[in-house]
Amino acid sequence: MYRQIRTMNMMRVSATRLLGIFLCLVAACAHSQSPVDSAYTEVFYPSGSLRIQAYLYKPDGDGPFPVVIYNHGSRAGRERRSMPFEYIGRLLTRAGYVVLVPERRGYGGSDGPTWSEDVGNDRGQRFIARLQEETDDVLAARVYLRTLPFADTKRIGIMGWSLGGIVTMFAVSRSSAFAVAIDQAGAALTWDGSAQVRSALIAAAEHGTTPALLLVAQNDRTTASITTLADIFTKRGVPHRMVIYEPFAPQQAGGAATAPGHMVFSAQGTQVWERDVLEFLGRYLGVTSTGTPSRAEPAKSQQ
Repeated sequence: MYRQIRTMNMMRVSATRLLGIFLCLVAACAHSQSPVDSAYTEVFYPSGSLRIQAYLYKPDGDGPFPVVIYNHGSRAGRERRSMPFEYIGRLLTRAGYVVLVPERRGYGGSDGPTWSEDVGNDRGQRFIARLQEETDDVLAARVYLRTLPFADTKRIGIMGWSLGGIVTMFAVSRSSAFAVAIDQAGAALTWDGSAQVRSALIAAAEHGTTPALLLVAQNDRTTASITTLADIFTKRGVPHRMVIYEPFAPQQAGGAATAPGHMVFSAQGTQVWERDVLEFLGRYLGVTSTGTPSRAEPAKSQQ
């Protein structure tokens, strides 16, 4: 009897161990089957005397692939927290683009003072000067991209949300190296409260010639930061498209509670704008594969 009980206990232990091994294998397989196109490599490149951190996404294959540089917005109180924007990397690598997401100076692991330390509550000249310095960091990324054999640096697009949208428009006003630009609600949160921001963005629009996609939601703090640029591009004959989306209701509004539409360009709003972004990028960067984007929500206004 003792031997039978001992044998049964050993069998239970063995079964438990086998179950544990099986679960580990299942977990390992699930991890290994994660979308390849959402994985990124952390890189660093120089911008003047600073060392800039960035996240590099690459499609499968040897390339060369066209490139999109993505510019993030502000994140007060979380400047030093790394944010690779995997939803952007996943969307664009599936469509056939190399994606570089710089952590501009003072963000993540990049050198330099944080935005809060450097700018604080200023919405005047220091605000603009800092954004121009961050634009320096984005322009410096082009030199790094030339070292990548799989990146086609003759086909580079640039894209940004919120403050990143301002940096995007500054970049294309200072360089003709970009084939296309996408501005997602750039300056929508600061336009009404800063004459300097309005002046600087208007000046950028009056100088740049890069084809631009201008996007904003109807219930952002304002749509004027987008419509004003569209009017300038229309008068100057600069190729562009403007879309004002229907009011967006984010699941988690966070700090944008007074401007919920601003959150449409976060991961939770991707299905609203991804088709417009992929179509416009493809038009100027020559990529015909746009993956399988979800159905876009109807736009309030298009131009």
